[in-house]
Amino acid sequence: MHRKEPDVLLPVNAARCIKSILLRAKGSVMESKTRRSAGASPATQPTQADEDLVDVLLVEDDPSVLEMYRLKLELDGYRVNTALDGEEGLKKAGDLKPDIIFLDIRLPKMDGLEVLRKLRAQEKTRQIPVIILSNYDEEDLVARGLRLGAHEYLIKARTTPTSLSEGIEDWLKE
Repeated sequence: MHRKEPDVLLPVNAARCIKSILLRAKGSVMESKTRRSAGASPATQPTQADEDLVDVLLVEDDPSVLEMYRLKLELDGYRVNTALDGEEGLKKAGDLKPDIIFLDIRLPKMDGLEVLRKLRAQEKTRQIPVIILSNYDEEDLVARGLRLGAHEYLIKARTTPTSLSEGIEDWLKE
């Protein structure tokens, strides 16, 4: 008799598999990112490789979405910091001065549009590219986000972790 496993085990097993892949790939992450730099060798210049990493701040209140994007970005060689609410995101942006910020709109403690307004008002964070990554695609939210200085407004349902990762170098050039 064939016994079917419950569907709820799939995400747990998938998460274990992803974590296992991440641990095995940890060494190649540094190599991959180092190859992007100006010839720095990870074996001879680990400090230089750390300096060459692109720092990403991901502000997202849904832990599963946060983890999905974080894992892909780290596998692609980016150094990722995370925040689960708007206040924490604003503080980390000021303290860490990341190269790029991915910002959700609906966040606890302070919404993403208010975070963006405050980022643009502060000298030390004014020039950091901010990409809004939201489930909400209402025209007024998109327009307001772009008016406040977001480089782009992406809809999560249409944005794979791969497309997010692949866009970083272009957004950094803007």
